[in-house]
Amino acid sequence: MSAKRLGRGIGALISSETEPQPKPAKPGVAKILLKSIKPNPYQPRRNFDETALEELMASIKLKGIITPITVREAGEGYELVAGERRWRASKKVRLRTIPAYVIDVKGEAEMMQVALIENIQREDLNPMEEAEAYAVLNSKYNLSHDAIAKSVGKKRVTVSNALRLLKLPPEIRKSIRKGNISGGHGRAILQAKTIAAMKKLWRVILEKDLSVRAAEALVKPKSKETKFKKVIQSTAPIRAIENQLIELLGTKVKLKPGQEGGSIEIIYFSDDDLERILDLLQSL
Repeated sequence: MSAKRLGRGIGALISSETEPQPKPAKPGVAKILLKSIKPNPYQPRRNFDETALEELMASIKLKGIITPITVREAGEGYELVAGERRWRASKKVRLRTIPAYVIDVKGEAEMMQVALIENIQREDLNPMEEAEAYAVLNSKYNLSHDAIAKSVGKKRVTVSNALRLLKLPPEIRKSIRKGNISGGHGRAILQAKTIAAMKKLWRVILEKDLSVRAAEALVKPKSKETKFKKVIQSTAPIRAIENQLIELLGTKVKLKPGQEGGSIEIIYFSDDDLERILDLLQSL
């Protein structure tokens, strides 16, 4: 009986480094069985480059996992929050356990935010994956552009600009996803307005390997600029200019001339309306 007690005492104090720990009572780092971890259904990253995965496998074989993955408890096992490349590579090299941060993530929206933050910080996402993740947070979980920006440590305009890429035709979105063109090219293409014009500009960018600045120069709205200058320099009444701005922005606009210059007041009626107007102004 005493031998059994002693055996249990030693077993509790001394364990192999490769032996997985039981579920920790509090969030922290633990060695977890790979087979007990399920993939993250809210993973924003869609593309996993096989060559990069093989390089990671070689690194893991040589040095092991340097940075733990992140998981949350899910039933009898765990659910991956961040670190899917490391998890996949570890499975391929047939590791039994993997070091993991066990964190307390309560809701689906928070789960996606954490995965998104981790990928953004590591610069693992392409612009389309990032835009699609923001869109899910916005539409499915009703997070405003402001709330998304705060949760991922970005500026609101960055989030809005990323979401604008989803308005591109499918083949252009695919081109960004593949890395043929950048997100900056995509935003330049959006200035072309019509689908046919967007596709035409996209083909020119690919054929001539244009920079973002060169692409923007092709769609700069020079005609609008000239039109406004002519109206302002003429003696046309203020109301005519206001009507022109109302037509352009689709909302109420007031021109307030002063002795030297003046100001323009743009009225918006909701947060969504404000975001729509900001998108319009950024595309001019």
